[in-house]
Amino acid sequence: MKITVFGATGGTGRHVVEQALTAGHHVTAVVRDPGALPCPGHPHLTPVIADVMRSEAIEPSVKGSDAVISALGPRGRGGGQVCAEGTRSIIAAMRATGAYRLVVVTASGHVVDEGDDLLSRLVVKPLLRRLLREGFADFARADEAVRASGLDWTIMRPPRLTDGRRRPYRTAVDRNVRGGITIARADLAHAVLAVTGDWATIGHSVSVGY
Repeated sequence: MKITVFGATGGTGRHVVEQALTAGHHVTAVVRDPGALPCPGHPHLTPVIADVMRSEAIEPSVKGSDAVISALGPRGRGGGQVCAEGTRSIIAAMRATGAYRLVVVTASGHVVDEGDDLLSRLVVKPLLRRLLREGFADFARADEAVRASGLDWTIMRPPRLTDGRRRPYRTAVDRNVRGGITIARADLAHAVLAVTGDWATIGHSVSVGY
């Protein structure tokens, strides 16, 4: 597949790029600093320097792509509206160029549903929402934009991210993974690439966790 990746030099995005290349996909990585990309010089990797917040600037990067993956996210406890604004820009560029398959990574922390146990619903998540209010609000706005996009979308919802080793993980569709409080970035990247070609996940959220 031809895959376009945003947030390609971030903690998760780097794993997405590396695993996609290993799987034989052609990757266009939209970045500010191509020197931070993994697999430099790989024949199937095309770095593109562009501002994700300007939809017209990223249109060439999504045109002709079989799938567009966004691993954008807030940095630190603030983060503003990086994910939401970037997601809206990506959606506009995809609409303008006829690209249709979109996978966006947000989070599970701002979502409370039947997948959460009592402790998570009543203690853990209320506390996280206070500590990470801006970041979670950003993710919620991104979710809303994706659902209203009219594209073939899937939202990925990981819990707390780690740099741990790869190991078996669980997924759940349209609900959180019960007891799944962490996921390694490498495993999240694996799950993202798995759903990218899975048409059954279109129009759904997919949560991951151990």
